[in-house]
Amino acid sequence: MIPSYSRALIVGAGSGLSASLARLLAADGLKVGLAARNVGKLASLAAETGAIVHACDASRPEAVEALFARLEPALGGTPDVVVYNASGRLRGAVADLDPAAVADALMVTAYGGFLVAQAAARRMLPHRHGAILLTGASASVKGFAGSAPFAMGKFALRGLGQSLARELQPQGIHVAHIVIDGAIRNPTRGGEPTDAPDSHLDPDAIARSYRDLLRQDRSAWSTEMELRPWVERF
Repeated sequence: MIPSYSRALIVGAGSGLSASLARLLAADGLKVGLAARNVGKLASLAAETGAIVHACDASRPEAVEALFARLEPALGGTPDVVVYNASGRLRGAVADLDPAAVADALMVTAYGGFLVAQAAARRMLPHRHGAILLTGASASVKGFAGSAPFAMGKFALRGLGQSLARELQPQGIHVAHIVIDGAIRNPTRGGEPTDAPDSHLDPDAIARSYRDLLRQDRSAWSTEMELRPWVERF
């Protein structure tokens, strides 16, 4: 059976992948909620998609509960698609990293993912219906020099996704972790190399892959998807 969805919540929303996903889901007829620490950047996207916007620090349990309590009446019910797209990026030599900053990055990337998934699961389980999608990265499967906090957080998020899939999918909730293995196209950060067109992932194409996950028949659900541009080396 292919599930149908009515309401989506995207946590960690911004101008890239999450914006593409919000536009696509809204065009498909879903009511969309957007959450971020800084909601000022979401005004134009909300106007374009009709999305409900709410400020939220996903690393704080009370903020996550307040987010769901605010959005459920605004969306007309519990979100049955929840996407966790937030992450804390911190780079630097391990000897120089500020432990407090590392803790904050891990709280956003991993602990926030747990809090949002937990809040979503509590609401989805009585209906035995829903989807929880977790956005990963190259760092989910391979650590890079100078990027230990990001790898730690993304490895943890991937482990969360694997555990949730085994616990929740037999109860009707589709859980999937998506590895974004490569740079996402962003015109404000410079263009692609002229000798390698399509060497950056198109955020609209990524969004369509997320939608493909939502359209899967439950007899053949994916628990992980890996997306990389054609020039990316394994």
